[in-house]
Amino acid sequence: MVKTASTMLSLGTQAPNFSLVNVDGNAVSRTDFTGKPLLVVFMCNHCPFVVHIRRTLQEFAAEYQAKGLAIVGISSNDAAVFPQDGPDQMKHEARMAGYTFPYLFDGTQEVAKAYHAACTPDFFLFDRDHGLVYRGQFDSSRPGNGLPVTGQDSRAAADAVLAGKPVSDEQRPSIGCNIKWRAGGEPEYFTGVSAV
Repeated sequence: MVKTASTMLSLGTQAPNFSLVNVDGNAVSRTDFTGKPLLVVFMCNHCPFVVHIRRTLQEFAAEYQAKGLAIVGISSNDAAVFPQDGPDQMKHEARMAGYTFPYLFDGTQEVAKAYHAACTPDFFLFDRDHGLVYRGQFDSSRPGNGLPVTGQDSRAAADAVLAGKPVSDEQRPSIGCNIKWRAGGEPEYFTGVSAV
């Protein structure tokens, strides 16, 4: 399993627009969350790093949505090669995992490229004006490292945003499986280099 790190997009970057289809068949756009802090999570169904945090991510989402944080999950993997990450299986995954947030399919991979997403999971937290204030890991737990999954890093960032306070600039990249780009479609920022 190749470990890939977040690109660590520049803080302050404005959230790129998107309009993608949710597992319920409805379109969801970034503008649907105007005026609300927004967490965008690039994820998929089969990645062991996402499976590792799935239950705690679901709990985190339910807790923080109730506090006013908007959350969307986006799957950008090439569904032609990885059908387990396509829209039909995403519906099943959202239901089985109990996700309370929209789970969107980025079939063209253009949204992942706009966000400079590199791995699954990859977290991007934007403030109420949709400026990037946090990008990186959910927490330091990884499959096999023995650390509990707590969501500590994302929780601290979300707490700060919801309280109107600055987010610490000490941010660690997420580590996960690389996004499965379509053949010849790897973006320039993606090197595919393994990370620790």
